[in-house]
Amino acid sequence: PKSNQKMTATPVVTIETLHEDMIHDCQFDYYAKKIATCSSDRTIKIFDVTNGDKYHISATLQGHDGPIWQVSWAHPKFGVLLASCAYDGSVIIHRETREAPQNHWEKVFETIFPNSSVNSVAWAPHEFGLILACACSDGRVSIIEHKQGEWNIKYFKNDSLGCNSVSWAPFNSSSSTTDGLLIKRLVTGSCDNSVRIWRCTESDSIPGNWVEETLNCASPHSDWVRDVAWAPLASSPYSIIASCSEDRTVYIWKQGDKGRGPWEATLLRQFNAPVWRVSWSVTGNVLAVSCGDQTVTLWKQSVDETWLQISSVDDNAGGITN
Repeated sequence: PKSNQKMTATPVVTIETLHEDMIHDCQFDYYAKKIATCSSDRTIKIFDVTNGDKYHISATLQGHDGPIWQVSWAHPKFGVLLASCAYDGSVIIHRETREAPQNHWEKVFETIFPNSSVNSVAWAPHEFGLILACACSDGRVSIIEHKQGEWNIKYFKNDSLGCNSVSWAPFNSSSSTTDGLLIKRLVTGSCDNSVRIWRCTESDSIPGNWVEETLNCASPHSDWVRDVAWAPLASSPYSIIASCSEDRTVYIWKQGDKGRGPWEATLLRQFNAPVWRVSWSVTGNVLAVSCGDQTVTLWKQSVDETWLQISSVDDNAGGITN
């Protein structure tokens, strides 16, 4: 279905990345002034964006010994930090420093999780501090936190088959500071076809432990959950999560009552190919869905809370349709 009020699609911009193998991820920084891409060629390419449509490669980052699955920019209040994860179990955080005559990138943190591919990395909302979540194929989620000048690593067991993706809840009334307690939430997608939501409550004197929240409904997916994305709240009264799967489906999860109500999962659509990635716009009202047949569709919620396709990009055809 298509809405009556269509989104204006901008022209497709093609970037020559100079990668020598498949590209797995591409991320803008907070100000959309830089792009980072990562590839099976074990490199990360950094591009500076000028005038909105000019892309200049400024750096090539190395250090991983396997395909790099994902990159994630930290909030700019912490400087220019980029986290990356790879098949070899490594997680690296690079920082850009300003040194004449040109900017320089350096490693500020590196660790390896033995015998485990790290499939996804995501920074927590900056209000919580400099915290990175890592989803691993051994079923663990590792939490890397920078505190008092040191990097500390904790983890919790998410599942037994492998965790594919992780995403943080935005900082808000259901994931914030309440009565002196700091409440953090995140969502994971796993190889056991499940979507799980975790909560950590802590204070200055009480260290927090991650506890799985009870979902009132079973996961509707029948194959691996490839990606999960918690939507920015903006003006929405609900917590909203998108999940996608090898079973070719995308589900929209919704929770009201400030994080205390039941979760409801609604099918967005059955697609023609396995769905690999889901991503929200900054305002949280548009969802991008990327499929294995090289198509990307954009979806928006209407006034009656149904989801309508507003645009699509076919990489094979090289164009945008509305």
